[in-house]
Amino acid sequence: MSESIIEIEELNLTRKDFVPGNEVRWCPGCGDYSVLANMQKTLPIMGVKKENYAFISGIGCSSRFPYYMDTYGFHSIHGRAPAIASGVKLANPDLAVWVITGDGDGFSIGGNHMIHALRRNIDMNIMLFNNRIYGLTKGQYSPTSLLGMKTKSSPFGSVDRPFNPSAIALGANATFISRALDVDAQGLQESIKRAQRHKGASFIEVYQNCIIFNDGEFEDVENKASRPDNALFVVHGEPMIFGKDSDKGIIMENHHPKVVTLGKDWTEKDLLVHDETNSIITNLLLEMTFDPMTPTPFGILRAVDAPTYDEMLIDQIKEVTEIRGAGTLEKLFYSGDVWEVK
Repeated sequence: MSESIIEIEELNLTRKDFVPGNEVRWCPGCGDYSVLANMQKTLPIMGVKKENYAFISGIGCSSRFPYYMDTYGFHSIHGRAPAIASGVKLANPDLAVWVITGDGDGFSIGGNHMIHALRRNIDMNIMLFNNRIYGLTKGQYSPTSLLGMKTKSSPFGSVDRPFNPSAIALGANATFISRALDVDAQGLQESIKRAQRHKGASFIEVYQNCIIFNDGEFEDVENKASRPDNALFVVHGEPMIFGKDSDKGIIMENHHPKVVTLGKDWTEKDLLVHDETNSIITNLLLEMTFDPMTPTPFGILRAVDAPTYDEMLIDQIKEVTEIRGAGTLEKLFYSGDVWEVK
């Protein structure tokens, strides 16, 4: 167990310990407030010392997050938060590192850094605020904006096909993938807890409402009245059931997910059972994201164990040092080919 993880009772932390004195400056009604509040509520119970948290962000509305966490943090440059966070983790292995990014910052200019951080399975957590719009720059379409979306930069409708962020994370072989709603406190806190406890790269996609430039984008799943029939909250080992009366479920038909009504023809035994360790199940759930005939999946979509980049790198350095001895900067300068300029 890492030295940074100690008994929770010894820490005696509360939400107040993570709330700085500065004013939070997001638009009134922004979904970011909810994500921030749930992060501050969850971290005190994770058994990690306050000084062992570090929040790294890029550029965007969500990237103001480090200012509003009373922890170590770095508001970095556009798209580069995963790269900088990788360095932070490798230089300080005991830190609990969180990357805060948005759909534009993380999957446009920062897309390459994102996929490689996930591919390497560096032991850090990446939280993506997906509002399907560029908010900070005042309303241009983003890499996750839907086809036909009219914005300041697509006045006649976007003709770009959108990214599915969690599907990209799966394609990069991320070992932990979760999706949550900004208005669902229970789901958010569970995702944060599981991500923090996971050993390896954790990816959390948060559907977050931008009240100014893309209000109501997720209305079908954020509205309490319509949510039960449009959102599927998966739990490992349990059948995929949803609906206002828990009377609907997901089966596999001709290799595709299909919604059925429970009753005479279908029972819980006929339904697909969620397995967060099965990438085929994860992929199937992610394929449902843009399918109008199926609900949008939320919850822990994938969680598997795999060696982490940081642990393997540290072990490699230790092994080589034992064989070759500790190096020096002078030795490095004069190793290999050397030219003398006269």
